Amino acid sequence: MLYQGNFIHEMVTDIEPLESSQDSSGRFYNTPYGKMASVTTVTGWEKQKFFAEWRKNNPEESKRVCARGNYLHNAIEKYLLNEPVLEDDLPNNSKYLFAQMKDSLDKINNIRALEAPLWSRATNLAGRVDCVAEYEGELSIIDFKGSTRKKRIRDIDNYFMQATAYAIAWQERTGQPVDQIVILIASEDGANQVFRSTPQLHTEALLKAIKKYNEHFASTLEELC
Repeated sequence: MLYQGNFIHEMVTDIEPLESSQDSSGRFYNTPYGKMASVTTVTGWEKQKFFAEWRKNNPEESKRVCARGNYLHNAIEKYLLNEPVLEDDLPNNSKYLFAQMKDSLDKINNIRALEAPLWSRATNLAGRVDCVAEYEGELSIIDFKGSTRKKRIRDIDNYFMQATAYAIAWQERTGQPVDQIVILIASEDGANQVFRSTPQLHTEALLKAIKKYNEHFASTLEELC
């Protein structure tokens, strides 16, 4: 099967590219205001130890899940750019996840950005947002996820914090406020989930995560000195 999108694009084109680097405390981006920690590093930091241990104990599954996510994201980006997506070019798991998510993708339009670099002086975080577009008519930060099984809302607090960080950065960079977060998750057990929220509900959690991350690595540096 061939999938072909028909989306309107209103791309914001004056967003600066960012180079990234990696060290023991995570990924960083070089911004006009200096080095800033990655959004995903900071919001996922408290879960990092668990996932590092899981990857160590499940190396083949870890590779499979990573590849699945890359194929799914690439297919979604092509579809939203109105480029053809050929089902036979996708591995089985990614093929099924894309097909599950397609109805939700078709509720997106007036796309402002895809895989765009963003940074914020307010949070001192930077990263690449999956999508900024209207979802059912409301400007949103939209995140795409593949999963092995259906997610509970308490499992994805870091996704909401990520999207909140990008909402703050988007308004700071463009002047456009974003009042909706949309997390789209397709899972291998057949679930297609749409989680919607607002950045205001997750700002406090984001600020706490930033504070914990900064305090931890500040104390680590003090111990090394």
